[in-house]
Amino acid sequence: MTEQTYCDRLVQDMPFLTGLGRLSEQQVDRIILQLNRYYPQILSNKDAEKFRNPKVSLRVRLCDLLGHLQRSGERDCQEFYRALYIHAQPLHSCLPSRHALRPVAFLTCLGLAAGLALLIYCCPPDPKVLPGARRVLGFSPVIVDRHVSRFLLAFLTDDLVGL
Repeated sequence: MTEQTYCDRLVQDMPFLTGLGRLSEQQVDRIILQLNRYYPQILSNKDAEKFRNPKVSLRVRLCDLLGHLQRSGERDCQEFYRALYIHAQPLHSCLPSRHALRPVAFLTCLGLAAGLALLIYCCPPDPKVLPGARRVLGFSPVIVDRHVSRFLLAFLTDDLVGL
């Protein structure tokens, strides 16, 4: 499985982001201003003015901005996602590309938990192992369990909401 780039994610998320009522005028303006002020190499003043022009509909400006970022490259798309997270966090968590990443993250956590469980429960205790290391390994299922259970609950609630 190849890792999805930020440009690929932007292509996948574009219909969702440009949907009616997803992003407000203020959120789009804040994202544009952040990209322009903090990263002028991503959006020049001229580009920022073009994408903030109130005479053009919000959807057209947003489509133009996303197209500009896709043509600009991976780093620019990554900075857009960072700005989107800062200014529209609830929307960022609902992106289609983020839902595509969830099964991979779930399987990664599950594999990690299973590997630690096998390490702890199947390996006989060795008296030569440092006592400190045994204590850390002894508490790791508790630590992993707490984090994995939070993730599993979040994963299940997202699935139940979709039903």
